[in-house]
This record gives sequence, structure tokens and C-alpha cells, in this order.
Amino acid sequence: MAVPDWIWFGFIFAFGCCIGSFLNVVIYRLPRDESLIKPPSACPACGSGISFYDNIPLVSWLMLGAKCRHCKAPISPRYFIVELLTGLIFVGMFFMFFNTDLRAGVGTFPQGGWFIYLTSIILLASLIAASAIDLQLCVIPLSICWFATAAGLIGSGLGVFIIDPAIIRSYALLPSASAKTGSLAAGAAVGLVISWGLLITGLLKRSYDSEDPQDFSQGQEEAIEPTFNHRLEICREIIFLLPIIICSLAACWLTRENPLIRVWWLDFSQQPVIAGLLGSLWGYFVGCGLIWFARILGTLGFGKEAMGLGDVHLMGAAGTVIGAGLTVVAFFIAPFFGLAWAGLRALFKKTRQIPYGPFLSLGVLTVMILHDRILDYLYAIFYY
Repeated sequence: MAVPDWIWFGFIFAFGCCIGSFLNVVIYRLPRDESLIKPPSACPACGSGISFYDNIPLVSWLMLGAKCRHCKAPISPRYFIVELLTGLIFVGMFFMFFNTDLRAGVGTFPQGGWFIYLTSIILLASLIAASAIDLQLCVIPLSICWFATAAGLIGSGLGVFIIDPAIIRSYALLPSASAKTGSLAAGAAVGLVISWGLLITGLLKRSYDSEDPQDFSQGQEEAIEPTFNHRLEICREIIFLLPIIICSLAACWLTRENPLIRVWWLDFSQQPVIAGLLGSLWGYFVGCGLIWFARILGTLGFGKEAMGLGDVHLMGAAGTVIGAGLTVVAFFIAPFFGLAWAGLRALFKKTRQIPYGPFLSLGVLTVMILHDRILDYLYAIFYY
């Protein structure tokens, strides 16, 4: 007997709120370099432990009147907002995948649809946590981006064992590389190893390397930043990127011009697992490259740091899940959210400027919702 939809929706919403509760722990502790596991949750004001009945998502915040049970210190509305937002996004994505025609090819939840849904909500949960931290502290912890990146790479590699690879390619359910984009991704990966080797050996100095890192242990929103020659620092980043670009182009040329390598590469790269991994990896490099290119141009043009490396890694993580093409679309959609916020700031003078990470996240969410519509439009432009 089929389970009624409202039970599914209720369960997914509750599950999302629980994940949102954990995201609140991540948002508070990760920038402070605290363990996400222990000690148990406690009131930041008085240090009193929080009982399980005071830690129920949404309900406890409302029942306590947004105040600590012991010291009556106010509890930030962020806790309620993150839990509610996560629950709504989880149930909204579930509804979109399995109760609308917005995403073709996903199939039913038990028949592999659960895997596509899982990879999507892992990315979205990471974007929520990264955006909340960026809003508060203007920094995106790279560990969040690396977690989402790892999940995207693993998901693209394992997805072919759960869903027919032909369906994955036909409906672009997960990233999948052609022989050409696969060679670009593989070459870029080799270049990345070389660049990291230059950093580790000290032959290349890290950009914006300071002996006095920002300290958010007291919850401060702004820290005193050291003085840098921004154009010089960005030149170090350009040098870091050169091996990646050169190796990527060299691999593409080699797999195209050498007959023996071309035949071998075509056979090897189009094996479903390899194509999935390379497609996800190519999405990562495209996502990183777009933001990094904008960062370089902005810094060289204005003489001050433009955007942040956290934004670079955030877009790279998104690329591992949604693929290179949709990452480009998300990159161009994000500024419209920025313009909308700028319009609100013009109307309401007290509205503060916010970092770019949340706009990028909204751009990614938009392309995930309009996935099929955007791909149909792109195919109509480039293939007809």
C-alpha cells in the first residue's frame, strides 16, 4: 500500500529541520575551530547545557520564547530561520523531483531517484551553512566547500551503479564528461598537483599569507586585516593557476592529435564511472575558474581584493554536483540577486551590504530548480 504524500512531506520536512539544527552547530562552531561533536550544546551566555527537550527543531525556540531557559539570554532568530529554511528547501526539492515535471528522468524515489535527491540536498545544506557564516563573518570555511566537493565527486562516480548511465547522460542527472572535456579536466588535475607542489616546497608563496589570521572566537563580525599589495598578491595566484591552464590545454591537444592516445582515451574516458568523475571534476574547475577570473580582474582593476577564495571553492563545489554548463548559468544569474539586494539597500538606507556567497548560492538553487528548462534553452541555442 502506497504511503500518502503528506506523510512523506512531513517526514522530509522534519528531517530537513533536524539537519538545519546540525547546520546551526556548524555555523557557530566551525569558524571558531571548535569540534562539531563535543561538548554537547550549551548556552553561549551562561554555559548551561541544553536538554534534549530544549533542542527540538523549531518547537523549542518557540516554546522558550527565544530565550535561554536558565539565564533568559536571547537566542538568535538565526537558529529558527536556518532550521525552517532547511526544512522548506528539503521538502521543496523532494516535491519538485517526485511530484512535478520540472526534473525529467529522475524516476521514483526507490528506483534511484533518492540518490539524485541526496546529492542535491547535500550541496544545498552546504550552501546554507556557508552562506550563513558568510553573512555573519564575511568568510566561507573551506572545509564546507571541500565536503560538498567530495560528495559531488563521489556521487558522480557511484551514480552509474544506481541509475542507468544512459539515463544519467540523457537527462543530465549528474555531471558526465565527453572525451574532450574529460581530457581538459584530467590535465587540470595534473596541473593542480603541480601547483600544490610549488606551494608545499615553498617555490611559490601563498597569496594573502598573514601570520595574524582572523580570530572569530569571540564572535566578532570584523577583524583588522593586514596591509597587502593586492596586485602583487593576485599575481601569485595567477602563477598558481598557470600550471593548471597549461596542463589542461596540453592534455586536450595530446588526446586529440596523437592517434594512439586518442583511441585509448576515447575508450577509457567514456567508461561510465570515469566519465562521471571527470564530468564532476570539470564542473569543479569551471566553477572555480569563473569566480577566480572575476577575482583576478577585479583585484587588478580596482587595486583591492575582489571577492574571496571561499567564493571560488563554493562555486567549484557546486560545479561537481550540477555540472560545468549549469555552473556557468548560475554564475550569470547570481548578479541579478545582487542587484535586487542593491535595490533594497537603496530603498531602505539601513540595509547593510552583504558578501557575495549567498548570491552565488541563490544562483545555484535557481538552476537546480529550472534545470531542465535551462538545458532545453541551451540546447536550442547551441545545437539548432
